[in-house]
Amino acid sequence: MAVVKEYEGLQKIKGPLIFIENIKNVGFEEMVEITHPNGERRHGRVLEVGSDIAVVEVFEGTSGLNTTTTKVRFLGESLRLPVTTDMLGRVFNGIGLPIDGGAEPITDTHQDINGAPINPIIREYPRDFIQTGISTIDMMNTLVRGQKLPIFSGSGLPHNQLAAQIVRQAKILGEQEEFAVVFAAVGVKHDVAEVFRKSFQESGALKNVVMFLNLADDPSIERLVTPRCALTMAEFMAFDKGMHVLVVITDMTNYCESLREISTSKGEVPSRKGYPGYLYSDLSSIFERAGRIKGLNGSITQIPILTMPNDDITHPIPDLTGYITEGQIVLSRDLDKKGIYPPVNVLPSLSRLMNDGIGEGKTREDHANLSSQLYSGYATTKQVEMLASVIGEEELSKVDKKYLEFGQQFEDTYIRQGMDEDRTIFDSMERGWELLSVLPRAELVRVKEEQIDKYLPKVLEE
Repeated sequence: MAVVKEYEGLQKIKGPLIFIENIKNVGFEEMVEITHPNGERRHGRVLEVGSDIAVVEVFEGTSGLNTTTTKVRFLGESLRLPVTTDMLGRVFNGIGLPIDGGAEPITDTHQDINGAPINPIIREYPRDFIQTGISTIDMMNTLVRGQKLPIFSGSGLPHNQLAAQIVRQAKILGEQEEFAVVFAAVGVKHDVAEVFRKSFQESGALKNVVMFLNLADDPSIERLVTPRCALTMAEFMAFDKGMHVLVVITDMTNYCESLREISTSKGEVPSRKGYPGYLYSDLSSIFERAGRIKGLNGSITQIPILTMPNDDITHPIPDLTGYITEGQIVLSRDLDKKGIYPPVNVLPSLSRLMNDGIGEGKTREDHANLSSQLYSGYATTKQVEMLASVIGEEELSKVDKKYLEFGQQFEDTYIRQGMDEDRTIFDSMERGWELLSVLPRAELVRVKEEQIDKYLPKVLEE
């Protein structure tokens, strides 16, 4: 039974933080109830504990509070989220309160939003292919069940549309197992949140989605809680109910900005670009909650989305994220300027677990070689484009001109697809072989001869 401790008066108020002195037996991340002098109740969480002082972050802000008559109650437990499968199809705010007009979830199960560390020994290696319906992901940067694969974007690029499309289309091939999506929006604008909600409702996907929305005008401190609420819901459905759960979080940059803001308010010594030195470990506490556990049927797959400040992939947020996760999908501003959606730049993109989730019995035996040949062809195209800019296109060899044709078709017919276009992996493969028919057969050195004989003639006959 949690012991409730009550105090009156504050030492000081600083931004979204309040400081309470002469405290005893208060724990880190313990929940707090703050009573405004007019009787209004607010919620907070212990951010730091000293020998006799506690720093509390107030979710609803500190406006109107004073240091003399404000009352503080320490509730003796961390924030716990009510969890039930009845939450599927529902929309909640950043701390798990319903905002869709429905009642609060009725359940006896409440779980700590910080989760429980998974013993690495009982983790199961991710191996099962997830189809997103997007060729550049399914074919060349394959998402595997239990993986964490972030999307690196830039301000103004269509990462939100891409996230909504993945949520609508994601599925596991050849299985009838229960599949669900947890979507967390962190610090998004009202119109963006409405686009997500409307998209899921119109497509019918909402019935399999739990949404957590932290809006741009919500307290920034709430952003530190939103991804953890989403992952707590995902863990319940995956490890308690045996479901396969895809978690999409956008935008992790807003989360990190909030973390920097709180760190500055606490007076901590800043690290790179003002972010706290523990940014890596804090992000790890979120990303490492993806995976599978031996002996359990469920899984959690994560697609966190972050916008790179100034499109800088070496910025601390994408840099540290890349160390923790198993690859990245990188969006290109140049492709976006050409009107190509989704503007996925396949050259710097990578899925480190791709080879474990594809091949015979999972997708098709030619998947890995075909992907490698497409990658090689597009990389060569970029080299030829640079050469053409120096010597002129008319001076290029016949083979080089074929590569320019290949690159143009690759962008126009393979990378480009509609926002509602759901391609199967086999459709993406056939499109890939059609593209390779543009190149001379002697250039196809990354696919096996028997694969060329089996698949390329089909394309040529058509």
